[in-house]
Amino acid sequence: MLTSINISHVFVPDQDKALDFYVGKLGLEVAQDQPLGFMRWLTVRVPGDTGREILLEVPGEPGMDEKSAAQTRELVSKGATGFTVGFTTSDCKKTAETLKARGVEFTSEPTEQAYGIDCGIRDPFGNHIRIVQLAGVSAGPKKA
Repeated sequence: MLTSINISHVFVPDQDKALDFYVGKLGLEVAQDQPLGFMRWLTVRVPGDTGREILLEVPGEPGMDEKSAAQTRELVSKGATGFTVGFTTSDCKKTAETLKARGVEFTSEPTEQAYGIDCGIRDPFGNHIRIVQLAGVSAGPKKA
């Protein structure tokens, strides 16, 4: 049976702009950047996590025709594709402060939930991303 997730994707209309966001602002690293002729295979990952990658995929050939690609770009830009990626962190509030300082757009502030503390952000294209500090994961010593 299935044992892990190896790769997932996020639709991005501009891979260079996506690199600026996912690597430059979120702090991910490039895992693969291969020109395949018919497309650019560009993946990113959390630094040190060699088991999971995110394909920054431009809507279009070979996976879809131009009409479908245009519809996909429109849906992404409206934020209508729903949840795309979820990340974990050991300190959601500190991560949020860092990302705000880098100009990342927040859709929801860090909020205590039954499962931990989480917040929402959007990439420059409209994709929804969640960041969670799972319950039971300490953010460090409590300040008095």
